[in-house]
Amino acid sequence: MNKSACIFCGSAIGNRPQYRQKAIDLAIELVRNNYTLVYGGSDIGLMRVIADTVLSEGGYVKGVMPHLLANREIVHREISEMIFTDTMEERKRVMGELSDCFIVMPGGIGTLDELFEVMTWNQLEISVKPIAIYNVEGYWNDLIKQLDHASAEGFIRQEHRDAIIISEDPAELLSKIAGWHPASSPKEWVEKLKSDTAELHTNLQNQPK
Repeated sequence: MNKSACIFCGSAIGNRPQYRQKAIDLAIELVRNNYTLVYGGSDIGLMRVIADTVLSEGGYVKGVMPHLLANREIVHREISEMIFTDTMEERKRVMGELSDCFIVMPGGIGTLDELFEVMTWNQLEISVKPIAIYNVEGYWNDLIKQLDHASAEGFIRQEHRDAIIISEDPAELLSKIAGWHPASSPKEWVEKLKSDTAELHTNLQNQPK
């Protein structure tokens, strides 16, 4: 059965050759596991590396790009299918609808934006799909530490943090995606937040003046 993996990654190539090689390794593993690649449609940076490798391995590639970026002549003209959107927001929505999972490779501001968008979708059950961080050369170590810190400080629920898949090995990454289970539903944690807030408010009201 064919599945689709949405890849978020940099429009730059990065300063280490390992970033390019690991993109190639992931692309090969995607085709081996019968995944269609969904990505941002660009012909530059790691985005091009993974698209070209999937194509060279006989895989299918869907690109999604807003007209704003297409007008800058960075469209990959040789992929299997290209979808154009009117806005960046529509681009993310379409990529999400086309995909069964999300994999985050090294990237910059746009990649971070895409990661946090899909994390929010899962948390609110707008879309509930596996999210995997491909931690090439420890690129995302500091981000992972921040997520752990936010969880320890009570701003990210532990089950939402635990639901994020992390690996530097593409085969392990896809294996974990296949066995992924979502976190608890919003109804459960929203009710807990409401209860905690009400308890705190009551305690503050009962403090001596």
